[in-house]
Amino acid sequence: MFDKAAFFAEVRKGILGPSLDPGEVQGCEAILDAMAGTPLSWCAYALSTAFHETAHTMQPISEFGGPKYLARMYDITGSRPRLAHDMGNTTPGDGVKYAGKGFVQLTWKSNYAKASARTGVDLVAHPEKAMQLGLAAQIMRGGMEEGWFTGKALRHYLPDARGTLAQYTAARRIINGTDRAGLVAGYALQFEAALVKGGWA
Repeated sequence: MFDKAAFFAEVRKGILGPSLDPGEVQGCEAILDAMAGTPLSWCAYALSTAFHETAHTMQPISEFGGPKYLARMYDITGSRPRLAHDMGNTTPGDGVKYAGKGFVQLTWKSNYAKASARTGVDLVAHPEKAMQLGLAAQIMRGGMEEGWFTGKALRHYLPDARGTLAQYTAARRIINGTDRAGLVAGYALQFEAALVKGGWA
């Protein structure tokens, strides 16, 4: 049985310390629950990714930028119509509707469809539900396990047990190329240490 109290005591000493607000606790718990049964390094990397992508809040967020920016980036009428079409955004307005939401910015209608199949929740009809805490955590696990975001998945980089700094650095390709890869890897090592204290198996 995983000891959440021991985990939180360890993160309070370091990466999320010296005090934890309710949102940080709830976010971590949602991710821990969603990642149950996964290897130590996978859970550590999910926590570190959420920590980085949510500006350390551990709460789902919507992509920054107003409707004009989102339409330009993701809509069939925007600056990348071929990519928008290939990713399922075929109707004007899809760029705003299926812009980034959650712990890891689920983007594009095709990925919302994958998340719907994974979670059993119709996120194509109701994309706003990707902001719900438990669903956001399930979506992050699904995307990182199955390679929705970049074609790269957890299994391509991380072992079943502890990860190394180099492995965690390479794993950034699952989410966002090599952007801030070393920084996120450092977070992963801290979360890994806390998971070990809690007895993650």
